[in-house]
Amino acid sequence: MISSNDFRNGVTLDMDGVVFQVIEFQHVKPGKGSAFVRTKLRNLQTGGVVERTFNAGERVPAARVEKREMQYLYQSGEEYTFMDTETFEQIGLSADDIGDGVRFLKENMVCHVVLFKGSSIGVELPNSVDLLIVETDPGFKGDTAAGGTKPAKLETGAVIKVPLFIEEGTLITVDTRTGQYVGRA
Repeated sequence: MISSNDFRNGVTLDMDGVVFQVIEFQHVKPGKGSAFVRTKLRNLQTGGVVERTFNAGERVPAARVEKREMQYLYQSGEEYTFMDTETFEQIGLSADDIGDGVRFLKENMVCHVVLFKGSSIGVELPNSVDLLIVETDPGFKGDTAAGGTKPAKLETGAVIKVPLFIEEGTLITVDTRTGQYVGRA
């Protein structure tokens, strides 16, 4: 059990058999009444975000999740195959299990697979990844009517917005959490 006073970003909770992760929390002490903790929780199985308020000091069961370092090997149809880097055991995950990060998944990339009670509930990609631009329109000097960005297709098939000066064949760094261009690699 964990007290609501001990909530921090990344803490996992087991509420009614569903695993939630604290992504935001705020301790509130109003002038009148008792203190409480306002939180935003991400459901690790569905990816949905809910807001919930806890009384100060309320006890909630902590979820025991395990993160295993695994290497992404290949995609076969709708299944993505990962290999445990210690035991060399292979598991197959669907795109729903991986979430939005599937857009930036590159072969031989090392990720963390999140396990709860022996079954996988998600994949944590590195915060940033270097990807090659395979297709983009040429940028023209003075063409800033669209905000100075243009769409670019990456080697993984994802399409993101990049600055006008980026050309095909450029290796760029992408933030996997937001899906935004960070800089040239």
